[in-house]
Amino acid sequence: METKLVESLHGITLIGGGPVPPALMTEALGLAPTVVAADGGADRAIKLGVSPRAVIGDLDSLSRAARQRFADRLHRITEQYSTDFDKALRHISAPFCLCLGFSGGRVDHALAVFNSLVQRSERHALILSASDVVFAAPPGRELQLSLPPRCRVSLFPMAPVTGRSQGLRWPIEGIRFTPAGHIGTSNIASCPEVRLQFDQPGMLVILPRAQLRAALSALGTQHVPGK
Repeated sequence: METKLVESLHGITLIGGGPVPPALMTEALGLAPTVVAADGGADRAIKLGVSPRAVIGDLDSLSRAARQRFADRLHRITEQYSTDFDKALRHISAPFCLCLGFSGGRVDHALAVFNSLVQRSERHALILSASDVVFAAPPGRELQLSLPPRCRVSLFPMAPVTGRSQGLRWPIEGIRFTPAGHIGTSNIASCPEVRLQFDQPGMLVILPRAQLRAALSALGTQHVPGK
């Protein structure tokens, strides 16, 4: 078992090197006040005016200024078989991670992040962007999502997955989802509670960013610090 470099009883905001709107940073910190940076995310943290508790990664994209500023909290993971996002995620122990700066840049980087989401679904990591929240559905466990009428509910498989649903305009029973076959984007909530359950790991759930708290509640996280 790998040593956890950061442990928290509440959520953690994990910052990557990509663009992060200040409003998104403020929203994340309100739910997950402890900050961790994945490699070059430390430079993004400086621009946002926040100080990470730890900087984790292979540190090959860290500026000299960030190295000097955070010299007492750099954790270099030298292996090159995983991304900095994965390195950070697997060395964190927390109820959930809100992950900013990991979308909107290079497509290959985004795909690698989604790969880590499904490999480590037990980490309850949620990717936040200006428009979306993305997380991996825990296999075998029913998700209960409280959503507004006609809310977008997109499902994208990263592996062969089957499942069942209640409250979607287009039910998913009997569908074998695969990345190169049947996908489930742009479904719609048809009632106030949507229930989803998947038999195997590998399904990404994509909701509007406004439904972040609904996603956290569905994952069973304690998402209000101190409450």
